[in-house]
Amino acid sequence: MHEIKTLSIDNVMVSAAEGTTVLDAAREHGIDIPTLCHLDGLEDVGACRLCLVEAEGQNKLLPACVTRVEEGMSVKTHSPRLLKYRRMILELLFSERNHVCSVCGADGHCELQTLARRAGMDHVRFDYLHPALTLDATHERFVLDHNRCILCTRCIRICDDVEGAHTLDTAGRACDTSLVTDMADTWSDARSCTSCGKCLLVCPTGALFEKGSLPSEHHGKEEYLKYIVNAQRKMPWKR
Repeated sequence: MHEIKTLSIDNVMVSAAEGTTVLDAAREHGIDIPTLCHLDGLEDVGACRLCLVEAEGQNKLLPACVTRVEEGMSVKTHSPRLLKYRRMILELLFSERNHVCSVCGADGHCELQTLARRAGMDHVRFDYLHPALTLDATHERFVLDHNRCILCTRCIRICDDVEGAHTLDTAGRACDTSLVTDMADTWSDARSCTSCGKCLLVCPTGALFEKGSLPSEHHGKEEYLKYIVNAQRKMPWKR
């Protein structure tokens, strides 16, 4: 059995089993911490940094999704410092690619847009990079729009950990990083792709969608992912 840890989150005493992340402990007790790269059922990688929290005695901010609870921890999740950093991160995400909500098919059903609204973001203080990015519509059914991608790696992780195809990955460095299929082939040439469509279900923006549909039509289908993950873990067919 796991040892139970007691800690304070936003001055609320909570308990959680050893090995539990600060993010899960907070959400189990009704304390919301914003995330983009996190998704229940997928391994956390701490990519988006929106879940940064302050821990007493620590000089640096900690990503709640990969930080394990410790006995006696005192954590703050919504301090002025954290709100400032989160808004900055959101503004940088908008400025890095070509996110124009008014002409995006995911408008109204985009997690990036929703978090920006919650943060009170009504403008971006940084210069937009306006990169000349492409759209890969070579696949028979699916489209990858690099202009909308925020490199959260959800699609990569579900392709690896759940589907087991390992089709998707990232290539390049810094602002030149992009999503690729197989060895940077066009999607139609990615022989490892099973065309399962799971990557579309977990995309938080309008970067991945099915031809003939809008990205917003995939909204709310995360429960399907949970069903798949739970089935994979329990493997009832082996009983």
